[in-house]
Amino acid sequence: QVQLVESGGGLVQAGGSLRLSCVASGSTSSINAMGWYRQAPGERREFVARITDGGSTNYADSVKGRFTISRDNAKNTVYLQMNRLKPEDTAVYYCKATVPGPDTWGQGTQVTVSS
Repeated sequence: QVQLVESGGGLVQAGGSLRLSCVASGSTSSINAMGWYRQAPGERREFVARITDGGSTNYADSVKGRFTISRDNAKNTVYLQMNRLKPEDTAVYYCKATVPGPDTWGQGTQVTVSS
């Protein structure tokens, strides 16, 4: 089994930056890809960014050019660098690990962007 713990959320003004971290523990060798999702109040959870074991990345159109996903395999950590934040980026951000069997999710970290 894999466990995920996110951190790095907080309150920031529009135009500011935050970096989220997601540390994986347990059977980390089983992880094929890791991703970030977000869920705003009253909204469905949506895809933000993903990085594969080989380092390939893809992003939601709404964050392309502003967010960057990266990973440090030695630390079993995935990062989401978020720049030029907008109020509409406000949400709980979740880390997900793609593993054989059901996907594994973290507990989420709140990001609030004030206008």
